[in-house]
Amino acid sequence: MKSFLLVLIIPFFVMSQTSVQKGKTFLESKQFSKAEKELKSFVDNNSNNLEAIELLGDAYGHQKKWDEAAKEYKKLVEAKPNNANYHYKLGGALGMKALSVSKISALGIIGDVKSSFLKAAELDPNHIEARWALVELYMQLPGIIGGSKKTSLKYANQLENLSKVDGYLAKGYIYEYDNEPELAEEYYLKAIKVGGSLTCYEKLTELYKKEDQPDKAVANMEAAQIKHQRNSLHYQIGKVCADYNVQLDKGEQCLKVYIQNHSAKDGVPKAWANYRLAQIYKHRNDNTNALKYINLAISELPDIEVFKDFKETL
Repeated sequence: MKSFLLVLIIPFFVMSQTSVQKGKTFLESKQFSKAEKELKSFVDNNSNNLEAIELLGDAYGHQKKWDEAAKEYKKLVEAKPNNANYHYKLGGALGMKALSVSKISALGIIGDVKSSFLKAAELDPNHIEARWALVELYMQLPGIIGGSKKTSLKYANQLENLSKVDGYLAKGYIYEYDNEPELAEEYYLKAIKVGGSLTCYEKLTELYKKEDQPDKAVANMEAAQIKHQRNSLHYQIGKVCADYNVQLDKGEQCLKVYIQNHSAKDGVPKAWANYRLAQIYKHRNDNTNALKYINLAISELPDIEVFKDFKETL
């Protein structure tokens, strides 16, 4: 009898493992609609498989199907109400839905967003993502519906106790959002000192660009390039030089290095580097070379309107 039951059970187990694994593989390869199809079919017939439900929620989320994602995450919360990550994911899906609807409709969702993130933080004192979500939420909400810089800083302090770099980045974000650029710069610099990831450098670069300080942005990106050796930073330096008409020799050099060393992992097509070179030559009143490089850009990506508009200015 036991052997007969095993014959029945083993194929079912193998099938479930195969479906869930296929879903994972589709998610990892960013084939989100295929992941949704595979996992939905399985979940419809296996409503208690929490792993599959979570993966299905993730598949919906990647496709910005926030209602569907929230529905799956709510199942998880109901099944395991003490799981912090389930509450966090539910809050995230609801939060993204709130951003996609009218402000009046969003008001009816915000309370659930907040309570989900708060519950996640309460359940797991080490949950960094939930605290980041609360930092951003309390800064972005108007005071009349619960927004509070003081509360946002409270969670930034909690982050700092868990991870210095996350705490410093959170405080940089708060002060940048609150239009206090000097304090934001101070904390982003602290984050670079203790962490030094590309994200830390990028946050400071974006602040400098926002504050119309291109020379500081270039210097910061150069420091990031020395540390991380990323060809993509050559393009970013050249872009700032071209956009702000500063350090044109350096911008030209960086863009040519970017083109010479370009590979698919750099992200930005070479055409955009040629466009930035055309901008630099135009700044120098060298329309011959500007025309040469914008023609290269157009030949590589002929449908980009910005390129065509630029050529008409020469």
